Amino acid sequence: MASLKLVCALVLCMLVVEPMATSAISCANVAGMLSSCINYLRNGGSLPSNCCAGLKSLNTQARNKGIRQAVCRCLQNAAKTITGLKTNLVEGLPRRCGVKIPYKISTSTNCNRVK
Repeated sequence: MASLKLVCALVLCMLVVEPMATSAISCANVAGMLSSCINYLRNGGSLPSNCCAGLKSLNTQARNKGIRQAVCRCLQNAAKTITGLKTNLVEGLPRRCGVKIPYKISTSTNCNRVK
């Protein structure tokens, strides 16, 4: 648990804290909302309920195209800094949490095309 907290703290420090277009959400906020997902996204197993709660909250706050594009970029930047993420678990997270996100969570997603 301590190592997970350290990883989360490092991720938050490594992300560029950049306010998102037309929103008070920052990449640090995005990382904070999803930090409880990291262990699951690396190792599978039990999905923490606070991970899904964070994803649902983030999805609710991404009310318009500009915010969704900015969240997409934040997720991509975070994915590049966190080692060991399993692509299938990352891409399947919205479905597992019962959240409909209008784009695929992937480093290959063109965030400029997110609607």
